Formats: sequence, C-alpha cells, structure tokens
Amino acid sequence: MSTEHGWRFDAAAAPHRLLPSVRARSTVASVLVVGLALGLAGGLIFFVLQRSLIGGLNRAADVRVGEVAGQLDLRGEGELDGDLKKAQNQREGQWVQVLRGNAVVSNSDYNPDQGPITGLRPAAGQTIREKAGILKIFDTDRPFLVVTKGVTYKGRTDTIIVATFLSGQRDTVIKVLLILAVVFPVLVGGVGLMVWVLLGRALRPVEAIRSRVARIDERDLDDRVPIPPTRDEIARLAITMNEMLDRLEVAQKAQRQFVADASHELRSPLATLSATLEVAESDVSGRAWSELRPVLQNETERMGVLVQNLLLLARADDQGLKIVSVEVDLDDLVLEEARRLRTSSTLDVPVSIAPVRILGDPYKLGQVLRNLVDNAARYAQTTVGLTLTVAGSTALVMVDDDGPGIAPSDRDRVFERFVRLDESRDRASGGAGLGLPIVREVVRGHQGDVAVGVSPYGGARFQVQLPISSELAAIPGETGEIPLNQLTAAQPPVLDNR
Repeated sequence: MSTEHGWRFDAAAAPHRLLPSVRARSTVASVLVVGLALGLAGGLIFFVLQRSLIGGLNRAADVRVGEVAGQLDLRGEGELDGDLKKAQNQREGQWVQVLRGNAVVSNSDYNPDQGPITGLRPAAGQTIREKAGILKIFDTDRPFLVVTKGVTYKGRTDTIIVATFLSGQRDTVIKVLLILAVVFPVLVGGVGLMVWVLLGRALRPVEAIRSRVARIDERDLDDRVPIPPTRDEIARLAITMNEMLDRLEVAQKAQRQFVADASHELRSPLATLSATLEVAESDVSGRAWSELRPVLQNETERMGVLVQNLLLLARADDQGLKIVSVEVDLDDLVLEEARRLRTSSTLDVPVSIAPVRILGDPYKLGQVLRNLVDNAARYAQTTVGLTLTVAGSTALVMVDDDGPGIAPSDRDRVFERFVRLDESRDRASGGAGLGLPIVREVVRGHQGDVAVGVSPYGGARFQVQLPISSELAAIPGETGEIPLNQLTAAQPPVLDNR
C-alpha cells in the first residue's frame, strides 16, 4: 500500500496476494493447524516418555540403594568393595560408590583414582536425588541419574551413591523421535492433499456457477446457473443466483416493454403532427393552418402530458418519488375535482366529504384525484360519485362511476403501464394507460394503497387509503372503513348532492 513516503506492507492483504484462491488459503491454513497440533503432540510425547523412563530409572536406583545398604550392614566396608566390583559385570548401566566423608571406601568401578560422583551428602536415613531437567536424557556432560542415601555404619554416617546411565533410554527416545519425524510430515502432507482434493470437489460447483454467470449478458438473461444436487450452502447460492436472474429478466422485459409502449404511444401524435404540417405546408392559401392549428395544439399537449408521465414513472423506478411532506386539506382537493368535473361535463357528481388533513404532496395528490376522476368520467354513463371519509387513522377516498365496471381478473392489471382493458378504447376516448400506474406510484409514495372494487352505481370503485399523521387533528367521517377486498355494491357510500 502506498503512503506519502513510499510503500507500506499490508499484512492483512498479503495472504490474499500470495494465495489468491480460497482453495490454496484453506489448504495452507489446514496444514499449519495440523502441523502445529502434531508439533504439540510430539512435544507432549517426548515429555511423557522421558518422565516415564527417568521415573523407571529412579525406582531401579532406589532398589539398588537399598540392596547396597543391606550389604553394608552384613559384609562391612572391606568385603563390600569386592561384591560391588563383581556385581558390576551383571548390572551394567549402574555405578555405585560408598563414601565416608569425602573418601571413597567402596566402588563398583575398577579405577582406584575415581573420586566421588557427586557432592550430595544426605543425613542418615535421608535420600537425595540430583534434579533432572526437561532435556536431562540428552545431557552429555553428566549422562546419568544420581541417587544418594545416608546410612549409619559403626557410629558414623556413610553415603551410598548410585548413578544410573541414560544411554539405553536415550537410544529409545531418539528412535521414537525419528519415527515421529518421519510420520508427522507424512500426516501433514496427507492432510494437505486431502483438504486440497476435497475443497476442489466442493468448490467445483462454485466455479461452474461463476463461469456460467460470466457468460450471461443482457441478451441471454433466460440462462440459469446449474444447481448442484447437494442441499448445502452452495446449492442455496445457486438457487439465489437463479432467483436474482429471474428478477433481472423480469425487470429487463418490463423495461423493454416500457420502451416499446412509450415509443408506440409517441409515434401516433408525432405522425399526426407530421401529417398536419405537411397538409398546412401544401396549402398556399393559409386557410388550412387556421383549421389545423387546434389539432396541432391538442396533439402537442397530449404528447407533453405523455412525456411528463413517462418521466414521472421513470424517476419512480430509478430513485423513487420525491414526496414533499406538508399539511394538505384533502377535502379541498376532492371538492376542487368535483367542481372541475361538474363544469366540464354533463355528468351528475354527488359528493360526500368529511374534513381531513394529512401530510403529503398537494400537487401529486391532486394528480391522483384528477387521474381517478378522469378515468371514471371516461366510462361513466350519467354519474361519478366522490366520497372522502375517515376510518381510525386512515383517510378513505372513493371514486365511483356507473360505467361497465372492471372484471375481478383485471383489477390488478389496470395498474400496469400501458394497459387498456376495453378493446374499444382508442386515443379519442382513452388515454395512454399511464394514469392508474401513476396513481399507484404516488399513493404508495405516501405509504398508502389503492384498489378496485364494485361501485354501488354498478360500475367501478377506486378506493385510496392514505395514513393520517397522529400530529394532525382529523374529524371522523360518517362512514366506516371498507376493506379493499370487500368492495361490493352492497356497501354504498353516504352521498349527498351538493
């Protein structure tokens, strides 16, 4: 990693650079762990084996000390020296001395000049041993264990010394360590090889998933990754990847359909504008321009509304609608739409309104009401009813008409983009199929919901539910809440013909 003065070693990233694959890192980690465990086990084996061998030698030395003490009492110092030299031929590996003070009075060695083996001088009846360290069995300076005991002989204290050589035990330990030195690397290598092979098999489905995903692009999102027969995390990863590809495919198809529908909707007004301009250009008198100007104006306005709606839906898909949260008198918005419909049509517009104030975006909520009212007016025969009421902490807006209604199977589809349920709907009587999708996006942006049911007039009822903030006072309406899945003609609103 670079710094102001050069490069700095990054210890956390170094293993990933040296061992770039999970398989290699896992194998090395397994080998290190097993090697460390075997090393600790080898040390424990050496420690226990040495303690066991030294303990056996100490017990044998204790027995020999007792024998020499008994012989000293029976034979005396003069005879004991000869007995010790005779026994030396039968008991190789032990060296016995009897001291009076610092003088050697009996010795199993034939060297008369040999001095005392040790400087330990225990009191009468006391036994003292030289301490054996952890690596005593490999000590070449004093390659033996020493046990001393003080005894009383003719009123004086003699010292019996038994030294036991460690050469045989050293050979045993060396053989065991050589065996461990051969077996442990074989075990470590076997573990590493086994982990490498097993991880290769375990990660093979991951590599198959990776290679398949690497080949998938926007043109073949219908391809899927293979799912291994195991029921482990890798199989769940493959299932999750396929579910993600399903969502991407659906989103891509929706995007392509959106672009195709938008292009189709824009083609018609553009064609009308182009044809109108050609007619106006061919008329040298100028009268055609005055006659065709309203057509151009209507098509231009219609195309502008379409583009605006497309931009709104595109922003909703990209980053969500930006809702301006201010206090809104919802009843004023409903009354405004009722007045607009009464002045622009011959329809009967009964209204039932309870005063309701919510937090929301007044412009977008007005757009919701206008889209619903225009949709109802488009199919109504004589009547469009508007109702606003309160149920608990929810404001209910209902728009009813006496048109043909919407079949239950189509009540969800009406909120899809560019959907026209009535085949007879043309651009003169119907819109581009974006009004109701905008209604749903805006209502959901206000944490509400919208659904379609049956109007008491026999047509369709669109019901919008919007939450009322607890900080705002709301006057309860005259009707209770009507569940979205129970909108039927048997549940008419309370109407009054204002």
